[in-house]
Amino acid sequence: MTCYFMDPVRTADYVGTATPGCPAERSSAASVRGRIVFSLVVAILMTLLATSCSHKSESAALPKPTAFGAAIVESSGGKQIAQTGSLLPQPVVVQVNDAQGTAVAGALVEFAAAAGVTFDPPNGLTDSSGQVTTNVSLGGMAGRYQITASTFDKSHKKVELNLEEIALGYQQTLGRRLNDQYCERCHNPESTVERVSNYDNLEVKPHPFTEGDTLNKISDADLTAIISHGGPALSKSALMPAWGNTLSKADIQALISYIRAISDPPSRNAGPVYAKN
Repeated sequence: MTCYFMDPVRTADYVGTATPGCPAERSSAASVRGRIVFSLVVAILMTLLATSCSHKSESAALPKPTAFGAAIVESSGGKQIAQTGSLLPQPVVVQVNDAQGTAVAGALVEFAAAAGVTFDPPNGLTDSSGQVTTNVSLGGMAGRYQITASTFDKSHKKVELNLEEIALGYQQTLGRRLNDQYCERCHNPESTVERVSNYDNLEVKPHPFTEGDTLNKISDADLTAIISHGGPALSKSALMPAWGNTLSKADIQALISYIRAISDPPSRNAGPVYAKN
Protein backbone atom coordinates (compact mmCIF):
# COMPACT_ATOMS: atom_id res chain seq x y z
CA MET A 1 0.00 0.00 0.00
CA THR A 2 1.34 3.43 -0.93
CA CYS A 3 1.22 6.00 1.81
CA TYR A 4 1.30 9.75 1.34
CA PHE A 5 2.55 12.08 4.03
CA MET A 6 1.71 15.76 4.41
CA ASP A 7 4.37 18.12 5.78
CA PRO A 8 3.40 19.59 9.15
CA VAL A 9 2.14 23.17 9.13
CA ARG A 10 4.99 25.59 9.77
CA THR A 11 4.85 28.97 11.46
CA ALA A 12 7.28 31.53 10.15
CA ASP A 13 7.28 33.86 13.14
CA TYR A 14 7.75 33.29 16.81
CA VAL A 15 4.71 33.89 18.95
CA GLY A 16 4.79 36.45 21.76
CA THR A 17 8.03 37.70 23.25
CA ALA A 18 9.40 34.45 24.60
CA THR A 19 12.94 33.49 23.73
CA PRO A 20 13.05 31.22 20.63
CA GLY A 21 13.28 27.59 21.69
CA CYS A 22 12.06 28.14 25.26
CA PRO A 23 9.06 26.12 26.57
CA ALA A 24 6.70 29.10 26.35
CA GLU A 25 7.62 29.71 22.70
CA ARG A 26 7.29 26.03 21.80
CA SER A 27 3.94 25.84 23.56
CA SER A 28 2.62 28.94 21.80
CA ALA A 29 3.86 27.76 18.41
CA ALA A 30 2.32 24.35 18.97
CA SER A 31 -0.95 26.02 19.89
CA VAL A 32 -0.92 28.06 16.70
CA ARG A 33 -0.13 25.01 14.62
CA GLY A 34 -2.92 23.15 16.35
CA ARG A 35 -5.43 25.89 15.56
CA ILE A 36 -4.28 26.02 11.93
CA VAL A 37 -4.54 22.27 11.52
CA PHE A 38 -7.96 22.32 13.17
CA SER A 39 -9.10 25.04 10.79
CA LEU A 40 -7.81 23.08 7.82
CA VAL A 41 -9.60 19.94 8.96
CA VAL A 42 -12.85 21.84 9.44
CA ALA A 43 -12.48 23.40 5.98
CA ILE A 44 -11.85 20.03 4.38
CA LEU A 45 -14.84 18.48 6.13
CA MET A 46 -17.06 21.36 5.08
CA THR A 47 -15.84 20.99 1.49
CA LEU A 48 -16.52 17.26 1.50
CA LEU A 49 -19.97 17.84 2.96
CA ALA A 50 -20.77 20.47 0.38
CA THR A 51 -19.49 18.22 -2.41
CA SER A 52 -21.59 15.33 -1.14
CA CYS A 53 -24.71 17.48 -1.03
CA SER A 54 -23.92 18.84 -4.48
CA HIS A 55 -23.54 15.35 -5.89
CA LYS A 56 -26.85 14.32 -4.40
CA SER A 57 -28.65 17.33 -5.77
CA GLU A 58 -27.04 17.03 -9.19
CA SER A 59 -27.48 13.27 -9.54
CA ALA A 60 -29.64 12.38 -12.51
CA ALA A 61 -33.12 11.10 -11.86
CA LEU A 62 -33.65 7.38 -12.32
CA PRO A 63 -34.93 6.42 -15.77
CA LYS A 64 -38.66 5.78 -15.78
CA PRO A 65 -39.58 2.13 -16.37
CA THR A 66 -42.09 1.23 -19.03
CA ALA A 67 -42.57 -2.36 -17.85
CA PHE A 68 -42.17 -4.52 -14.75
CA GLY A 69 -40.90 -8.05 -14.32
CA ALA A 70 -41.31 -10.79 -11.73
CA ALA A 71 -37.74 -12.02 -11.40
CA ILE A 72 -34.17 -10.92 -12.02
CA VAL A 73 -31.51 -13.47 -12.96
CA GLU A 74 -27.81 -13.51 -13.78
CA SER A 75 -26.83 -13.72 -17.43
CA SER A 76 -23.08 -13.47 -16.83
CA GLY A 77 -20.42 -11.84 -14.69
CA GLY A 78 -20.76 -13.52 -11.30
CA LYS A 79 -17.82 -15.10 -9.38
CA GLN A 80 -15.17 -13.09 -11.17
CA ILE A 81 -11.72 -12.46 -9.71
CA ALA A 82 -9.80 -9.19 -9.80
CA GLN A 83 -7.23 -7.31 -7.76
CA THR A 84 -8.51 -4.96 -5.07
CA GLY A 85 -9.66 -1.62 -6.44
CA SER A 86 -9.67 -2.77 -10.05
CA LEU A 87 -12.25 -3.34 -12.77
CA LEU A 88 -13.70 -6.83 -13.18
CA PRO A 89 -12.48 -8.53 -16.38
CA GLN A 90 -16.00 -8.88 -17.75
CA PRO A 91 -19.14 -6.76 -17.25
CA VAL A 92 -21.99 -7.98 -15.06
CA VAL A 93 -25.12 -8.73 -17.09
CA VAL A 94 -28.53 -9.39 -15.51
CA GLN A 95 -31.92 -10.11 -17.05
CA VAL A 96 -35.45 -9.29 -15.93
CA ASN A 97 -38.13 -11.89 -16.69
CA ASP A 98 -41.88 -12.01 -16.23
CA ALA A 99 -43.69 -14.74 -14.31
CA GLN A 100 -43.53 -17.03 -17.36
CA GLY A 101 -39.78 -16.59 -17.72
CA THR A 102 -40.02 -14.31 -20.74
CA ALA A 103 -37.56 -11.40 -20.96
CA VAL A 104 -39.02 -7.99 -20.12
CA ALA A 105 -37.84 -4.86 -21.93
CA GLY A 106 -38.04 -1.44 -20.28
CA ALA A 107 -37.74 -2.60 -16.65
CA LEU A 108 -35.59 -0.54 -14.28
CA VAL A 109 -32.54 -2.26 -12.76
CA GLU A 110 -30.39 -0.72 -10.02
CA PHE A 111 -27.02 -1.95 -8.78
CA ALA A 112 -25.71 -1.62 -5.23
CA ALA A 113 -22.83 -2.92 -3.12
CA ALA A 114 -20.61 -2.05 -0.16
CA ALA A 115 -18.81 1.29 0.00
CA GLY A 116 -15.90 1.47 -2.43
CA VAL A 117 -17.57 -0.55 -5.19
CA THR A 118 -18.52 1.45 -8.28
CA PHE A 119 -20.85 0.69 -11.18
CA ASP A 120 -20.86 2.14 -14.69
CA PRO A 121 -23.74 2.65 -15.13
CA PRO A 122 -25.30 2.27 -11.65
CA ASN A 123 -28.77 1.73 -13.13
CA GLY A 124 -30.57 1.37 -16.43
CA LEU A 125 -33.60 0.09 -18.31
CA THR A 126 -33.52 -3.41 -19.75
CA ASP A 127 -32.99 -3.63 -23.50
CA SER A 128 -35.00 -5.63 -26.02
CA SER A 129 -33.48 -8.85 -24.65
CA GLY A 130 -34.47 -7.92 -21.10
CA GLN A 131 -30.87 -7.29 -20.07
CA VAL A 132 -28.82 -4.56 -18.39
CA THR A 133 -25.02 -4.46 -18.45
CA THR A 134 -22.72 -2.68 -15.99
CA ASN A 135 -18.96 -2.51 -15.45
CA VAL A 136 -17.94 -3.10 -11.84
CA SER A 137 -14.85 -1.89 -9.98
CA LEU A 138 -14.23 -3.63 -6.66
CA GLY A 139 -13.35 -1.99 -3.36
CA GLY A 140 -9.89 -1.57 -1.88
CA MET A 141 -10.07 -4.39 0.67
CA ALA A 142 -9.41 -8.06 -0.11
CA GLY A 143 -12.37 -10.38 0.27
CA ARG A 144 -15.68 -11.20 -1.35
CA TYR A 145 -18.02 -8.45 -2.51
CA GLN A 146 -21.75 -9.02 -2.73
CA ILE A 147 -23.27 -7.23 -5.72
CA THR A 148 -27.02 -6.62 -5.56
CA ALA A 149 -29.12 -6.03 -8.67
CA SER A 150 -32.73 -5.07 -8.03
CA THR A 151 -35.92 -4.33 -9.94
CA PHE A 152 -39.62 -3.87 -9.08
CA ASP A 153 -42.56 -6.08 -9.93
CA LYS A 154 -46.02 -4.82 -10.90
CA SER A 155 -46.99 -4.41 -7.25
CA HIS A 156 -43.88 -2.24 -6.78
CA LYS A 157 -42.28 -4.86 -4.56
CA LYS A 158 -38.48 -4.94 -4.85
CA VAL A 159 -37.01 -8.10 -6.35
CA GLU A 160 -33.27 -8.66 -5.77
CA LEU A 161 -30.45 -10.78 -7.12
CA ASN A 162 -27.16 -11.17 -5.23
CA LEU A 163 -23.90 -11.98 -7.02
CA GLU A 164 -20.47 -12.45 -5.48
CA GLU A 165 -17.14 -11.20 -6.80
CA ILE A 166 -13.65 -11.81 -5.38
CA ALA A 167 -11.05 -9.11 -4.71
CA LEU A 168 -7.47 -10.33 -4.26
CA GLY A 169 -4.94 -8.64 -2.00
CA TYR A 170 -1.22 -8.41 -2.73
CA GLN A 171 -0.28 -11.91 -1.48
CA GLN A 172 -3.24 -13.52 -3.25
CA THR A 173 -2.42 -11.69 -6.48
CA LEU A 174 1.12 -13.06 -6.30
CA GLY A 175 -0.37 -16.51 -5.76
CA ARG A 176 -2.56 -16.07 -8.81
CA ARG A 177 0.46 -15.23 -10.97
CA LEU A 178 2.27 -18.31 -9.69
CA ASN A 179 -0.83 -20.38 -10.43
CA ASP A 180 -0.93 -19.03 -13.99
CA GLN A 181 2.75 -19.89 -14.45
CA TYR A 182 3.01 -23.29 -12.81
CA CYS A 183 -0.37 -24.81 -11.92
CA GLU A 184 -3.14 -23.69 -14.26
CA ARG A 185 -2.30 -25.98 -17.14
CA CYS A 186 -3.10 -29.11 -15.15
CA HIS A 187 -5.50 -27.88 -12.46
CA ASN A 188 -7.84 -26.02 -14.81
CA PRO A 189 -9.73 -28.26 -17.25
CA GLU A 190 -10.66 -25.30 -19.48
CA SER A 191 -8.36 -24.33 -22.34
CA THR A 192 -7.88 -20.76 -23.54
CA VAL A 193 -6.29 -19.13 -26.57
CA GLU A 194 -3.11 -18.60 -24.55
CA ARG A 195 -3.06 -21.96 -22.76
CA VAL A 196 -3.99 -25.51 -23.73
CA SER A 197 -5.12 -27.51 -20.70
CA ASN A 198 -3.34 -30.77 -19.94
CA TYR A 199 -6.16 -31.87 -17.63
CA ASP A 200 -7.76 -34.40 -20.01
CA ASN A 201 -4.41 -36.08 -20.67
CA LEU A 202 -3.86 -36.96 -17.01
CA GLU A 203 -4.96 -40.36 -15.75
CA VAL A 204 -5.55 -38.98 -12.26
CA LYS A 205 -7.46 -35.71 -12.50
CA PRO A 206 -6.08 -32.84 -10.38
CA HIS A 207 -8.50 -30.85 -8.26
CA PRO A 208 -9.35 -27.42 -9.70
CA PHE A 209 -8.38 -24.76 -7.17
CA THR A 210 -12.01 -23.62 -6.95
CA GLU A 211 -13.07 -27.07 -5.71
CA GLY A 212 -13.72 -26.03 -2.14
CA ASP A 213 -15.56 -29.23 -1.18
CA THR A 214 -12.25 -31.08 -1.37
CA LEU A 215 -9.51 -28.49 -0.85
CA ASN A 216 -11.16 -26.87 2.19
CA LYS A 217 -10.66 -30.16 4.04
CA ILE A 218 -6.88 -30.08 3.46
CA SER A 219 -4.92 -28.04 6.00
CA ASP A 220 -2.42 -25.36 5.00
CA ALA A 221 0.36 -27.59 6.34
CA ASP A 222 -0.70 -30.50 4.13
CA LEU A 223 -1.04 -28.25 1.08
CA THR A 224 2.46 -26.95 1.78
CA ALA A 225 3.77 -30.53 1.93
CA ILE A 226 2.07 -31.52 -1.34
CA ILE A 227 3.28 -28.44 -3.20
CA SER A 228 6.81 -28.70 -1.80
CA HIS A 229 7.36 -32.46 -2.04
CA GLY A 230 4.80 -33.65 -4.56
CA GLY A 231 1.73 -35.86 -4.31
CA PRO A 232 3.47 -38.88 -2.74
CA ALA A 233 4.26 -36.77 0.34
CA LEU A 234 0.65 -37.37 1.43
CA SER A 235 -0.02 -40.57 -0.49
CA LYS A 236 -1.45 -38.64 -3.42
CA SER A 237 -0.78 -39.11 -7.13
CA ALA A 238 2.83 -39.13 -8.27
CA LEU A 239 1.67 -37.05 -11.24
CA MET A 240 1.74 -34.07 -8.87
CA PRO A 241 5.40 -32.94 -9.04
CA ALA A 242 7.43 -31.38 -6.24
CA TRP A 243 7.88 -27.62 -6.49
CA GLY A 244 10.00 -27.08 -3.39
CA ASN A 245 13.14 -26.38 -5.45
CA THR A 246 11.29 -23.91 -7.68
CA LEU A 247 9.03 -22.01 -5.31
CA SER A 248 10.15 -20.28 -2.13
CA LYS A 249 8.28 -20.65 1.15
CA ALA A 250 6.76 -17.20 0.56
CA ASP A 251 5.67 -18.29 -2.93
CA ILE A 252 3.97 -21.39 -1.55
CA GLN A 253 2.20 -19.35 1.13
CA ALA A 254 0.99 -16.93 -1.54
CA LEU A 255 -0.28 -19.80 -3.68
CA ILE A 256 -2.19 -21.29 -0.74
CA SER A 257 -3.63 -17.86 0.09
CA TYR A 258 -4.90 -17.64 -3.50
CA ILE A 259 -6.43 -21.13 -3.32
CA ARG A 260 -8.26 -20.21 -0.12
CA ALA A 261 -9.52 -16.96 -1.64
CA ILE A 262 -11.16 -18.54 -4.71
CA SER A 263 -12.50 -21.78 -3.21
CA ASP A 264 -16.18 -22.54 -3.82
CA PRO A 265 -17.80 -23.01 -1.38
CA PRO A 266 -15.67 -20.43 0.43
CA SER A 267 -12.92 -21.49 2.77
CA ARG A 268 -12.90 -20.29 6.37
CA ASN A 269 -9.78 -18.37 5.33
CA ALA A 270 -11.40 -16.81 2.27
CA GLY A 271 -11.63 -13.40 3.94
CA PRO A 272 -14.58 -11.13 4.82
CA VAL A 273 -17.72 -10.64 2.77
CA TYR A 274 -18.62 -7.02 2.00
CA ALA A 275 -22.27 -6.24 1.31
CA LYS A 276 -24.41 -3.11 1.03
CA ASN A 277 -25.61 -1.59 4.29
